[in-house]
Amino acid sequence: MNKPVLHAKRKQKIQLNILLSMLLSLILAVTMNNVLIYFVFQVGTGMEWLEKVFPYFITPFFIIVFILTFLISTRRIVKDLMTLERGLQTITGGDLSYRVPVQRQDELGRVAFNINQMTERLEQQIAKEREAELSKMELITGISHDLRTPLTSIIGYIELLRSNSFQDQEEYDRFVQNTYSKATHLKKLLDDLFEYTRLSSIDTHLETHRIDLCQLLNQLLFEFEPIAYDNELHIIKEIGSLPVYSAVDSDKIARAIDNLLMNALKYSFRPGAIRINMLTDHKQVTIGVENRGKPLTREQQDKLFERFYKVDHSRSSEGIQTGAGLGLSIARNIAELHGGSLTLHHVNDLFTFQLRLPIEAGKYNA
Repeated sequence: MNKPVLHAKRKQKIQLNILLSMLLSLILAVTMNNVLIYFVFQVGTGMEWLEKVFPYFITPFFIIVFILTFLISTRRIVKDLMTLERGLQTITGGDLSYRVPVQRQDELGRVAFNINQMTERLEQQIAKEREAELSKMELITGISHDLRTPLTSIIGYIELLRSNSFQDQEEYDRFVQNTYSKATHLKKLLDDLFEYTRLSSIDTHLETHRIDLCQLLNQLLFEFEPIAYDNELHIIKEIGSLPVYSAVDSDKIARAIDNLLMNALKYSFRPGAIRINMLTDHKQVTIGVENRGKPLTREQQDKLFERFYKVDHSRSSEGIQTGAGLGLSIARNIAELHGGSLTLHHVNDLFTFQLRLPIEAGKYNA
């Protein structure tokens, strides 16, 4: 209700300024006209030529005085209009960083303000489009780089097999095994990319069911322990034995936890340990994955959840194939889709990832 009133007041303000300028010009013109008439009748008495010419002179004199006075009194409005016109020319010329000076509190000031707002939004929109285009290019570059390596290896091994470039059955079996391993790695990269694309879409649908998170975590750790053992790591479980129920998409939550475990596996000191704990309260369940590894810089830590970001390969373990840099990004997206979060607490060489998920009130045991 207040906005139309303010708008009307703004309208009346500039109209009032123009009306006052007209009245001032009229009053000044009439005054000057009367002064001239008085002067002619007082000084020019008996001058026939003046009496004959004066009637033709008085009207143009009145008009000229009125116009000059009106132009002088409205020169600021005209100047501001010219400033707006020059500003619009500059903006339409492509300089979106230019801002029209706002020096008035009436409609012209409002127009200048709106022009600046429009220009700022247009500049932000163009910046977003450029950022999106850059993101697409980074996406294509990241995919190309990560898929090229295993694909090149597969082609190389197949060429060796096709040309019978192996010495004995043992070497043949090794080539076949390496080809299968690289193909499996390539499929994993494509699965990660497909999963990230699905999670990033606005119409992502979760297949939620009420499950026991404690049981799910125990099952994942049972499958993960042999892999950890082969890499000189042992698992420390602090998750309890009582059920913890929550309505989640079990496949996606399992993928998020698996990504956290594989991340800890890749970047842990050897020999070492990976600690997994689970804490609950009336609002949420927190699954923690803790390991020790090479410390990160502040910049590396800030970028850790970005897609396709991978820290220096020197931190990676030998014999473990690197991923596409999507694991942590996928895990965070899954957590956020469930209304939870994924955070990292990093002190020196100790890394603690905490996956928080909402829990059903009254349906858990502590």
